[in-house]
Amino acid sequence: MMKKLALVFCILVSMHLTAQEVEVVKFSELQKKILYTDAPLTVFNFWATWCGPCIKELPHFDALESSNENVKVYLVSVDFQSEIERVKKFVAKKSFKSDVLFLDEKDPDDYMGKVSSNWSGAIPATLFVTDLGKTYFHESAFTKEELEKTINKYLN
Repeated sequence: MMKKLALVFCILVSMHLTAQEVEVVKFSELQKKILYTDAPLTVFNFWATWCGPCIKELPHFDALESSNENVKVYLVSVDFQSEIERVKKFVAKKSFKSDVLFLDEKDPDDYMGKVSSNWSGAIPATLFVTDLGKTYFHESAFTKEELEKTINKYLN
């Protein structure tokens, strides 16, 4: 019985150690990821824990990378700086497979126009970047079908 309990304990500890981490980044670091992508298509989905449409579409984005080897996904939280712990708890609960970035910036106006001149500030918002440097920006929520169609369009 003790051996079984020890095994269960080890499994639980190892699961906790492999939980998804949230990387806190400044915009300059995010910009490097945008500019120097090596995947055929890299997706940057901007979201927040308080945004219902964002939360609804996150599983679709998170599933992309494991279902398509030509796609790299970054889930970029634009929650307020004071909400980093909330974001970490949310990410741990959801067990995302994609890289999760917390954008540590005070003023969205400082970076929105650099992501896309078309970004009004609304979320969810998504930037698609091809390995040739071509960018496509969408300021709307995606259904699973719409996202798959968009991915296929930009990969071809």
